[in-house]
Amino acid sequence: MTDRIPAIEGLALVAALTAVFDGVHGLGDQVVQREHDALTKGMHGSHLVYKNDGSPVEENPWRHGKEGRTCTASAYGRRSVSRHVASYSAVQLASTLAVTRTLGYRVPAGALLTGAAINALTHAVLDRREPLLWLANKVGKSGYIKHATVVRKAGGEGTEYPKAVQDASGPGTALMELDEAAHRAIGVAAALVTTWITLRKGGRR
Repeated sequence: MTDRIPAIEGLALVAALTAVFDGVHGLGDQVVQREHDALTKGMHGSHLVYKNDGSPVEENPWRHGKEGRTCTASAYGRRSVSRHVASYSAVQLASTLAVTRTLGYRVPAGALLTGAAINALTHAVLDRREPLLWLANKVGKSGYIKHATVVRKAGGEGTEYPKAVQDASGPGTALMELDEAAHRAIGVAAALVTTWITLRKGGRR
């Protein structure tokens, strides 16, 4: 029986971590994420945009001073996704600590940070969209992505989107479903790695 105790402990911990990662995923990915970062984290291109809001320089080339600072669209997208991943990781780490400490279990810092790093790095890669589109193409989901899009209703004159637009990557689309599925599957892997490191180091109860 004593030989089975580490296995039972491992199963319990990986289940708890998976539940936490999955349970707070929407909070970190949707609620905490800044709206502007959600709109700009997938930006790509070598064309110049303004650092303060990401708008193309060619649309308004007359800005000066701090408002006139520029960067490439790709650099702006990377900065946006970095902010999003930082807030996402903070939510995940805080939630994991709250659950494990409340139950009287201490996950070693190294294990905790390794799991967080797996989730954070893969989250950043997937949210840049091009890698996810490449992966979707490799597994034969290109047709699904092209078919399952949504039309966002027109906002009217004076709004950012005065006319109805077709969206291929936001909520309700196939790409969004694939994105969420990938994040959750990776969360299981991150929970498993975190648990494996914890058992090797000896989690403290």
